[in-house]
Amino acid sequence: MTALRPEVAQFDHDGQPGGDLPTSEHEGTGLVQLHESIAALLASRGQWRQAYQHLRSAFDLVYADQDEPPQVPEQLRREVDRLRREHAEAREQSLRDSLTDSYNRRYLDERLLDMVAERGSTTSGLAIALIDLDWFKQVNDTFGHLLGDRVLQRVVELLQEELPEGGFCARYGGEEFVLVLPGVEPAPAVEIAEAARLRVERHAWASLAPGLRVTVSIGLAYEPPAAGSPTRPPVAPEQQLLRADSLLYTAKQSGRNAVAYRENGRVRLAGAASGRRGIAESRVVGY
Repeated sequence: MTALRPEVAQFDHDGQPGGDLPTSEHEGTGLVQLHESIAALLASRGQWRQAYQHLRSAFDLVYADQDEPPQVPEQLRREVDRLRREHAEAREQSLRDSLTDSYNRRYLDERLLDMVAERGSTTSGLAIALIDLDWFKQVNDTFGHLLGDRVLQRVVELLQEELPEGGFCARYGGEEFVLVLPGVEPAPAVEIAEAARLRVERHAWASLAPGLRVTVSIGLAYEPPAAGSPTRPPVAPEQQLLRADSLLYTAKQSGRNAVAYRENGRVRLAGAASGRRGIAESRVVGY
């Protein structure tokens, strides 16, 4: 939806009208802006007839010969506020997984790209934990898919507890999830992942179904800040996810119910699993 004048109907990067509502000094321009804002929001939802009506009202106001600027009706203010809220809610829902209410793959991809761009000027690293439920097919086969869905929902609730500022959980696909942990050092990142694994292991799963037990395996990949190494390009999100997947393979092949990470070039297991003898090799060459 093209504005009638460049100074009217400014929008932010999500397509939502930006800026405060107009003051009494600019009621004429403000009324035009409100009509154009409503028109843009309606058009984004495919309500073309209503959008046209508001755009036509804005057009008439721009070219009307009026001695005094018109007052902005309160009803129009309320309408644009309502449309803004609905637009924001629709945007948020489009980024959520419908079953678990965690963020979805679309949001994960968008945020990781933003974080890689931001890390060029920051001094903090980024940890990505790829998480897979152990033997989840057996849960579905034994207890049914409805209970399996409840397990996924509860696992997400447990994973999202005690995340650092800016951290979030996203569904990667099926029974795989990702914890994104920005601004943390390697050791705290391992502690966060291990604490999440323990919460899942110690949860009272039998309250959902007698005999039910759920554990997760985690591969934790850490990328140091790029600001301290100007000649070293930041690792792409796909590469860091690939490294996390490789470490998840290590956790699985080393007995499951474990967090695998890399320290000083060596693959290690966190917590109680650190005493296990056999640790599988990474699947990513050179990592």
